[in-house]
Amino acid sequence: QVQLVESGGGLVQAGGSLSLSCCASGGASRDYAMAWLRQAPGKAREFVARITLSGGHTDAADSVKGRFTISRDNAKNTVYLQMNSLKSEDTAVYYCAASKRIYSMKSYDYDYWGQGTQVTVSS
Repeated sequence: QVQLVESGGGLVQAGGSLSLSCCASGGASRDYAMAWLRQAPGKAREFVARITLSGGHTDAADSVKGRFTISRDNAKNTVYLQMNSLKSEDTAVYYCAASKRIYSMKSYDYDYWGQGTQVTVSS
């Protein structure tokens, strides 16, 4: 069973950048489709970006397309989320998630989750 640990969150001004990392242990990340999802206070968890096992295909929510990039390094068992041109509405707890079964944008399709990392964007 894979364990996921996110890092890289913090406080940044609007227009700035942050890079999140998600390190997998207890299993090879190459066996899992991976995704980033986020949850703002009082809101439902929402899809941000996803990446296939090999990293050959990625997808992102319309709200972050052109600003956020998901990538992975299977040799390091790590998935990344590069976030540029951050906006106040990007403020949320960001979660890394993994699935062996499906490449999905739905949170309920992911079986393994990290503890989350807070991203706060000040305007």
